[in-house]
Amino acid sequence: MEIQALMESVANFGSYFGLALLFVIIFKFIYSLITPHDEWKLIKEEQNTAAAIGFGGAVVGFAIALGGVAENSVSLLDFAVWGAVALIAQSLAFLVVRFIFMPKIVARIIANEVSAGVMLAATSIAVGVLNAACMTY
Repeated sequence: MEIQALMESVANFGSYFGLALLFVIIFKFIYSLITPHDEWKLIKEEQNTAAAIGFGGAVVGFAIALGGVAENSVSLLDFAVWGAVALIAQSLAFLVVRFIFMPKIVARIIANEVSAGVMLAATSIAVGVLNAACMTY
């Protein structure tokens, strides 16, 4: 492989990886806004395991979806558009759990019920896997 092609590959990696990290930061911010409880306070100050599991699962689920987007995108713009779709789908996963499957999920997480955090994490990861699988051409 010639040097120029190698440098282009490294530049492409940097662009995709940098945008992916930005998406993760944006996801964490948006996810924190749509949840009525303060994950950071629960995790950092109260050492709430349920909140850490639920939030961690949401981030992992989003990263799985974003990985599928990166693998299947044809350009950086394509990656950005589908990354936004993944962000919306992962955010909706929390809302579905909260309003349909487990209406008391917020109170249960605040109360540090680990089972609630595990179910939220499992749902977020499952949605991330499905999200990634569906974002193919």
